[in-house]
Amino acid sequence: MEILDLLKKETIKVDLKSKNKRGILNELVAPIADKYKIKQDKIVKVLLEREKLGSTGIGDGIGIPHGKLQDIDSFILGLGISKQGVDFDSMDGKPAYIFFLLIAPVDSTGTHLKLLSKISKILRNELFREKLINAINSDEILSLIQKENEKI
Repeated sequence: MEILDLLKKETIKVDLKSKNKRGILNELVAPIADKYKIKQDKIVKVLLEREKLGSTGIGDGIGIPHGKLQDIDSFILGLGISKQGVDFDSMDGKPAYIFFLLIAPVDSTGTHLKLLSKISKILRNELFREKLINAINSDEILSLIQKENEKI
């Protein structure tokens, strides 16, 4: 399963406005809740529970909030960009700008971990991260991800 198989134009937000973790999670979840007809607060609760285990702010300006949700049978992926950066309790103590949101079915541990690994892998390239942060719309983001996927 590839990132572009899951990431939909409607679940990409190129200009997140929130200034804190909870706000960012709400903004990331809103288009997913709408598209997939899942209660927003249900998803946010799962993500906040996961954050209690340890921050999903992995450093280098990246946050990958993720969690498992009952009553879904396929993976859901969203992406958001914060132009100003947000304190996301990142491992390196720096603000996060790029947020991939992954929601997985409860019984999907292997595939869930593989997808997290693929997301981390494409985000290793600093130039790619800069291009994502400066992208102006979801079409540009999808194109950038396509090109980066071809390199790895």
